[in-house]
Amino acid sequence: MTKDSTFRNEFIQNACFRMDESLRMVTICLNKLEESVIWKKPNTSTNSIGNLILHLCGNITQYGIASLQGLEDNRNRDKEFETLSGYSKDELLQKLSETVETAKQSFSNALEDEFTKKRSVQGFEFSGIGNIVHVVEHFSYHTGQIALWTKLLNNADLGFYDGIDLTVKNEN
Repeated sequence: MTKDSTFRNEFIQNACFRMDESLRMVTICLNKLEESVIWKKPNTSTNSIGNLILHLCGNITQYGIASLQGLEDNRNRDKEFETLSGYSKDELLQKLSETVETAKQSFSNALEDEFTKKRSVQGFEFSGIGNIVHVVEHFSYHTGQIALWTKLLNNADLGFYDGIDLTVKNEN
């Protein structure tokens, strides 16, 4: 195994881990919410949890699947935010889970040169690595919004790290 392939494998492994972590947290949030609040918006300048999940699926597909695999970009970004209902929380979670799994496969199956190849996505020029970083950070960003909205609705801790001592110091 070359140094480059070791880096590639480590990078993909960590990107996939972070995708799974965000999915785990969104799942916890959805499990703590009533069906009736999934499409509720706190105000006119924010999005419902349903909209955020549709938006995540669109973004992950555009950057992490279509772009890396050289597939046609069929995203309708406006529809992600215009949708007001039509999916249950179980359907949204299934859609997100399938999208995340497909993206992780796309990361893992990308050929070596795809990681440095530049491509235009949403008018931005990114390498394959840039696309993967974008997908992971974008997913994390909206996971935080979903978590905050869930906390506001339930007035309760989400327990993302129950049973884990987060005060442990780094080892050198």
